[in-house]
Amino acid sequence: MKNIRVRLAAMNFLQFAVWGAYLTSMGTYLAKVGIGNKIGLFYAMQGIVSLFMPALLGIVADRWVPAQRLLSFSHALAAVFMASAGFYGMQAGDQVEFPLLFTLYSFSVAFYMPTLALSNSVAYNALDKAGLDTVKAFPPIRIFGTIGFICSMWMVDLMGLQKDFGQFFVCAAWGIVLALYANTLPACPVSRACGAKKSLAEALGLKAFLLFKQRSMALFFIFSMLLGVSLQITNGYANPFLTSFGELDIYKNTFGVQHANMLISLSQISETLCILLIPFVLRKFGIKRVMLIAMFAWVLRFGLFGLGNPGSGVWMFVLSMIVYGVAFDFFNISGSLFVDKETDLSIRSSAQGLFVVMTNGIGATIGMLGAQVVVNYCLAPGRFDSVITGWQWTWFFFAAYALAVAVSFMLLFRYKPEKTA
Repeated sequence: MKNIRVRLAAMNFLQFAVWGAYLTSMGTYLAKVGIGNKIGLFYAMQGIVSLFMPALLGIVADRWVPAQRLLSFSHALAAVFMASAGFYGMQAGDQVEFPLLFTLYSFSVAFYMPTLALSNSVAYNALDKAGLDTVKAFPPIRIFGTIGFICSMWMVDLMGLQKDFGQFFVCAAWGIVLALYANTLPACPVSRACGAKKSLAEALGLKAFLLFKQRSMALFFIFSMLLGVSLQITNGYANPFLTSFGELDIYKNTFGVQHANMLISLSQISETLCILLIPFVLRKFGIKRVMLIAMFAWVLRFGLFGLGNPGSGVWMFVLSMIVYGVAFDFFNISGSLFVDKETDLSIRSSAQGLFVVMTNGIGATIGMLGAQVVVNYCLAPGRFDSVITGWQWTWFFFAAYALAVAVSFMLLFRYKPEKTA
């Protein structure tokens, strides 16, 4: 167990480097090859597979296959399918057909998304074996995941692959490295250290649906889903939006257009820093107010996108990136703490699973499918006098939606914050 923190930090770095290779730039590639009107479907697939694949592979890891082995196997399969998508893109050029690329991509994310939970299981098991407190030891290790995500984004940017199929090869390469590396991590027994045996209903969080009988919890989960709608929108559309300014001579050589991924990476840097603020703001404001801060931050996130530009208005883009850390972290972490505080121990794990399903599963899926409709409408030829104007109205629509959710939550949700979290 020597240097276990370093080994787990490396695992987290690779885990999120895989995702960072394409998550913020894939939309630009899809637009380039003529299937930009299907971007929402690609990102929605991540939410769809998150409804069932993590639970199914979690049961496999609990009962039959050690988590570190399943982590390796899943990454290997995900890498094979992502590399296949890259080879297809390379051969097809600008004549990419949606069905085949989407199928290969879907199989890849179906095996990748469960690894987010599997990597946590491997880390917790290793820290327990080393006699370390997971609550204190894991957060600094997890930060290296965000660093890996940022480094991968920058690599794709600096290699000139934001509009290219090559980003899929970068993703696959990271995945193969992690598939090999995972086999060197401490063994995770199938019966105890990687989680107790659970039924399918328990693993899917179905028992937690009993919480809907309580008005406050029902409202909380409903609003979790409504806010989850916003979670993936900028991942899918921020890069295509920024690069679209390249159509105008005044902006085509600006940093934001030429290096959109690097500009967007400020969001992940902000996310890393905001994690450190959460204990303070929870003590200061309480859970409900922190969640409201997150909701209004989403309004600013979208609104600043609509108002800014890569030239004199680039400061609005930078501010939007900074706000993202508040919008993303404050809701996800404070929401998780609320669930932990308000649910009985017997269904706490199921309730946490339900929270993830409502936000990253149902909410994010509906959000990306709905966002696709809005984008297609606003960017339709002849709808506005320019593509840029269409994008602006798109972001204003998303901001109005986030504002409606925030105001509704403020008026309908009743919860008295505790002085300490």
